[in-house]
Amino acid sequence: MNGAMFMSVARCLRAVSSVSRPSQSRLLCSASGSGSGSEQQKLEELVKQRKVVVFMKGTPEQPLCGFSNAVVQILRMHGVEDYSAHNVLEDQELRQGVKAFSNWPTIPQVFFNGEFVGGCDILLQMHQSGDLVEELQKLGIRSALLDAEKESK
Repeated sequence: MNGAMFMSVARCLRAVSSVSRPSQSRLLCSASGSGSGSEQQKLEELVKQRKVVVFMKGTPEQPLCGFSNAVVQILRMHGVEDYSAHNVLEDQELRQGVKAFSNWPTIPQVFFNGEFVGGCDILLQMHQSGDLVEELQKLGIRSALLDAEKESK
């Protein structure tokens, strides 16, 4: 892990160190919320486009906040590159709509197979506990950390 990536993840970790992980049932709940039917339907279609979908500030190539950057770096460490990313800074309706859709107040937001997982704090906790490797495996995605682990032995 390069220094800049480590510092971003470390800042995210410090910022969320007091946050507790939701129960597993909350962690992978079906995304639903309030809002207009067509808006909710559009969001439902967006989150089902790919196995992994991220609503973030900026783009994976240029994240515009530390939390979005941390999510991108965590996914990158696991070798997850084929995901759909949506820049909420370009569309205020999308930004507010996804918050209502997931019933989660902050960005970034991560979805696996159309189901809301959480934000930076949850993804970081899943990474640290090893749960992210298992959840990716359920999606048919092999974490690059498993290969790195083999090479180091």
